[in-house]
Amino acid sequence: MEFSIVVPVFNEAGNVRPLLTELQRALAATAAWEVIYVDDGSDDATFAELCRAREDFPFLRVLRHRNRKGQSSALLSGVAAARGQWIITLDGDGQNDPADIPHMLERLAREQRQGGQFMLVGHRRQRRDDWVRRWSSRIANAVRGFLLDDGTPDTGCGLKLFPRDLFLSLPAFDHMHRFLPALMQRQGARVISVAVRHRARQQGYSKYGVHNRLWAGVVDLAGVMWLQRRRLGGGVGRDGLLTRLGDSLGVHWLRRRPCRPLAEEEL
Repeated sequence: MEFSIVVPVFNEAGNVRPLLTELQRALAATAAWEVIYVDDGSDDATFAELCRAREDFPFLRVLRHRNRKGQSSALLSGVAAARGQWIITLDGDGQNDPADIPHMLERLAREQRQGGQFMLVGHRRQRRDDWVRRWSSRIANAVRGFLLDDGTPDTGCGLKLFPRDLFLSLPAFDHMHRFLPALMQRQGARVISVAVRHRARQQGYSKYGVHNRLWAGVVDLAGVMWLQRRRLGGGVGRDGLLTRLGDSLGVHWLRRRPCRPLAEEEL
């Protein structure tokens, strides 16, 4: 298996068949791929719909968290279970266009010739969201970009491509999906933004605003900054009192943000 597409979903996934049909059409010329939907503790008809869809889409695998664990744990479960060498992530609400995936695969081939580890991140230049979501995302990206210096204009785009092994080498914590470019750079990988399309939401509704896009992530932002300072092989200055205190707080933060692959596959 060369590629695995991981799609975390919660409630209100709605009809998953249109997106699966688009994926099937977009990747018709691509060999050896699979789609993994991770149902993160839904309590509506999402899980039943996914299980029925497997009858018509043999490339579909369905994983399930019995209880709600969050998007980062769902992503980690999907990547851990993936058979592909490369992971493509996709939002389940239909706003990412599967037709962009072949373009990202072309870019992948070009970047592979340069060697080294890297990650591709979608950049939604024309957002199809309401003004609250656009501005909250813009503010959050600006703050993260300034503090983490990850050089990524759109960290929130669900369409990403990266090596499975590289992702599994990252320090895992709840909400880590918000900081993947900075975490990949901490491992020495290049992060490359690729222009992608953005569509109006087709399933569910947005649960994000200024509060949970920015303020709810302040503690995690400080933790990622600590991880950047303590990167392996990066060199460390003298371990004074403040440094030791910062390390103690950082370790405490990681322990308070459990993120583990807990999904069970439905066969």
